[in-house]
Amino acid sequence: MQPQTNTVQIKTVKPYYTPEEYLELEEKADYKNEYRDGAIVAMTGGTTNHNKIALNFAANLKFGLRGQEYDIYIGDVRLWIPRYRQYTYPDVMVITGEPIYTGTGTTTVMNPFLIIEVLSKSTKNYDLGDKFIYYRSIPDFKEYILIDQTKYHVMQYAKNTDNKWLLSEQESTGAELKLSSIEFQINLRDIYEKVDFADSEE
Repeated sequence: MQPQTNTVQIKTVKPYYTPEEYLELEEKADYKNEYRDGAIVAMTGGTTNHNKIALNFAANLKFGLRGQEYDIYIGDVRLWIPRYRQYTYPDVMVITGEPIYTGTGTTTVMNPFLIIEVLSKSTKNYDLGDKFIYYRSIPDFKEYILIDQTKYHVMQYAKNTDNKWLLSEQESTGAELKLSSIEFQINLRDIYEKVDFADSEE
């Protein structure tokens, strides 16, 4: 009797998937996967610190931007980057005005101007490298925030009027992160509220 082939086994055998095949598989998957120009890559499980940081940032954004024309999405909303044929799930995204959807549903957007990623040991280099290249192809994209989950350290990449990306860093507990793309600032203590570095994945 032949053993059943599960989704993971299929992914290790088939070398290339179309975006349509990926979306069909993703609808049935028990966990989230990214699509990287033909390859399907399983996303690693998030730590409790990762979850707390993303939620802290999103909650403060939600409160700080209440009554304004912004939509804040966390975790489960997918992003499609057509130039590089990438489907991914940013930790936090902010869109101004109406979201631009791709496909027939409302699960995948294309026009965030602000993206926040919480860095993990396994994804840090990707988030800082190729993924940032992909994000920069999004016409509306103006600001990228990367948050270390193992210590107080926040990197802020902001696009200026000359279309150059400028880096700022905050590393002290009392530091304020002031966003450039919107009127919003947050203390690092609020970003890292209830985060226990002793529980770090590192």
